[in-house]
Amino acid sequence: MPRQFFVGGNFKMNPGTAEQKKTIVKVLNEATLDQAVEVVIAPPAIWLITLRELLRSDIKVSAQNCYFKPSGAFTGEISPAQLVDAQVPYVILGHSERRTLFHETSELVAQKTKAALEAGLSVILCVGETLQEREANKTAEVVQAQLKPVIDTLKESDWAKIVIAYEPVWAIGTGKVATSAQAQEAHADIRAYVTKAVSPAVAENTRVIYGGSVTAANCKELATQPDVDGFLVGGASLKPEFVDIINAKKST
Repeated sequence: MPRQFFVGGNFKMNPGTAEQKKTIVKVLNEATLDQAVEVVIAPPAIWLITLRELLRSDIKVSAQNCYFKPSGAFTGEISPAQLVDAQVPYVILGHSERRTLFHETSELVAQKTKAALEAGLSVILCVGETLQEREANKTAEVVQAQLKPVIDTLKESDWAKIVIAYEPVWAIGTGKVATSAQAQEAHADIRAYVTKAVSPAVAENTRVIYGGSVTAANCKELATQPDVDGFLVGGASLKPEFVDIINAKKST
């Protein structure tokens, strides 16, 4: 079976107002979307339940983070169990902003991933290298080091609920984007590593999506690559062009 194309929108700490939120909802609800694509948006936690209720049924919502404990004295955190109870099906984990700004280690990301899956969530698992690491030809090494704690923690069957998001840190919010060839090479390396470290079946079935300044202008070429199974979109997910990105495969 071919892997279902996946387009996620990471809103980060946006939109800032209820009016902006209404505009985004209106654009998505009125758009003609490729029904073959799984569409998931990740708003700030304060908007999760509202957007789940306002958005059309073929668009899912995702949290941007969660903790690995089910409850307790963890001020500011959200548990996987709470997300499941709120009917939020996905969570983003390991985003480079969490790794760098909040000093999350790959081991912590693995703990969170295990807890999220055990609670019943699906996970968008982010990995990616810095510009210095890419220039030192360490992309594969860095990405594998980020994946290894997760692989060591999970069962093979867990991978049915994971989407890997390859997001080169140097391309996030910078306007720079990996070329389609660079993206394909990194995705193929990820699939090869999962083949070796987990199993060929998991590698074949796990979606590997690209994130890093994805726009309507560059998404179509990226979507033609055999190992690019979709996108995790940042800034452009807040704009009408997000619809064109969702429909990228339709015109390739």
